[in-house]
Formats: sequence, C-alpha cells, structure tokens
Amino acid sequence: MVEQTQHQTVDALDRRIIGALQVDGRASWRRIAAALDEPERTVARHGARLLEQRVVVVTGLGVRGGAVLVRGQCLQAAARVAAGALARHPDTTFAYMLTGAADCLAEVMCPAGRLATLTLDELPGIPGLVQSTTLPVLRYFRTVHDWQPGILTAAEADAVREYPPLTPLPTDDRVAGLGREERTMLRALALDGRRTHEEIARIAGVSEPTARRRVDWMRRTGALHIRAVVDPAVIGLPVQAILWVKATPAKVEAVGEALLVSPLVRYVAAVMGEHQIVVDVTVPDRTALYEFVTRAPWVRHTEAIETSLVIRTLKRSGVLSDAAPEFA
Repeated sequence: MVEQTQHQTVDALDRRIIGALQVDGRASWRRIAAALDEPERTVARHGARLLEQRVVVVTGLGVRGGAVLVRGQCLQAAARVAAGALARHPDTTFAYMLTGAADCLAEVMCPAGRLATLTLDELPGIPGLVQSTTLPVLRYFRTVHDWQPGILTAAEADAVREYPPLTPLPTDDRVAGLGREERTMLRALALDGRRTHEEIARIAGVSEPTARRRVDWMRRTGALHIRAVVDPAVIGLPVQAILWVKATPAKVEAVGEALLVSPLVRYVAAVMGEHQIVVDVTVPDRTALYEFVTRAPWVRHTEAIETSLVIRTLKRSGVLSDAAPEFA
C-alpha cells in the first residue's frame, strides 16, 4: 500500500466512500450509494478510482490465535532494516517505526506452541534488532477491524453493514479449524478483499453458490475479517501515536472500556508486561494528542502513560507499505 499523505488527495465523497468501505469492504457500490444517498454511477466511479490508485486497499484477514506485540530496539543505522524484517514476517499484522524508548512495534500472530521459536530463534536472527520484548495479548478491546473513525453517521453505517462487528479473541485460532478450500479462499481474499464470489469459486475449485455460502459463514463466525486499509492521514488524521498505559489490575477494564468511546482510537489491547494496555490512536494534530492523553475521561483511571509517535508505517492489517524495504 502506498503511503498516501503526500501522494493522494480525496474529496468529501471519497472520504465517505472510504468510511463505508471501513464498515464493509465488500459492500456493493449500489448498497454504498443507497446508504450515502448518492448516485450509484458516481459512487462506483469514485470507488473504483480509490481502489485502482490504492488510496484504499481491501483485504481479508483470517483469525489466527496467539497474538503478541513485539517491541524492539534497533541499531540506529539499521532501524529501517530491522523494522522491515518484522513487517515482512508472514504472521505480522502491523509494523511501525516509533519515537521514544522503542524503535519499532509489530503485532505477530503466534500460537502458544510457536512462542519459544519466535522469541528465542526468529527475533534474535533479525539483523539490526538488538533487543526485543514480546508482550502476549490478553484481550482485545478494539482491533482495527472494528475501527470506525466517525466519517459516517450511525444510520449510514447501519445501512452499509451486512455483518455484525466481531472483535476477535487474541487466543482464537479459527484458521486452524478450516479446510483446504476455505484456506484457499482466505489467501485469495488477502490479496483482494473485493474479489467476486465467481473469482473465489474459480480459485478454490468450488461452485459459486458454495463460495458465497462459505465466505458468508466465515464472516458471520468471525473466521474472516474484511478490512479497508487506508493511511489515516488521508481522512484527516495525520498524527498517529502508540500509548503505553499503566493501570492497576482493578482499573484495566475501566480504562479499556473508556477508550472505546473515542473514534480516534484504532486499537486497544490488554497485554502482559510492564504496561497493561497498548493503544493505537490517530488525531488531527499534536494539540489534539495532548488533549487526548491529558484531559480525556479515560486518563483518570491510569497510573502513567508513555507516548510514542509513529514515524513510519511498514505494514497495516497485513498489507505491506511501499515504505517496507525490499531487502529486509
């Protein structure tokens, strides 16, 4: 996916179409047009351009359990290489380069049986990564699959939505229980989440009704999540930060639930380690970030907050950025 901040501009209708795709990345242009009360041909033309230019990328992610966050420190001259290697790990969902105590952060889907291999063998073998901390995820309060940045009204979002929003469990491994054909469908949707059922059927070697039925089942059960991946700067949120939050055990639930009130919050996870909660937030500017970490109601439940700016995104929702180095 292209880093769009300096390369793409969108108008008001584009933003609303992006918002609709974030509700349901496989929604038809007809359904989106009806929800937005816009002509279908106009919506289809704008939407096709957004997809063709990769301003927005629709992808499908299978739910694999055992999520861990990898917080890394790198050699200064090799930070991009080390973070790029993390991004290109096949089980990484997102990877960022950061300011602050940690140079990079990645989420890696790692079943419990592979945690020792990841920690003891794979991470030490990454060039330039001098120290890493693995933080197993205990609970998701929100993942990026659930993020709605407030572009659409609640009524518009409901008109687009076909499937109930499901927040995955960090230990839930739905992919492990799928058959060969379903796994083939997942791989096809990972490359293009808007593939037609006819295309999916041809790739998986099944009939179109079978493909339609199985994709529907995977989405309804939470085995498959469809995500519209977009640079937050495109929709007016150019400042992205990772918050490392400390809270007493009795307050973790209150902090997590309070964070969900804000549409600026993309991701909230309770983790093991020194910090109890990790938050991914996007805001219009640093003044808004200051307000969010000092005056928002959720802050009163915390003991301490460490803030890191995201200075480079190498992977979002399983989609590599052009910023990820080829040699990593």
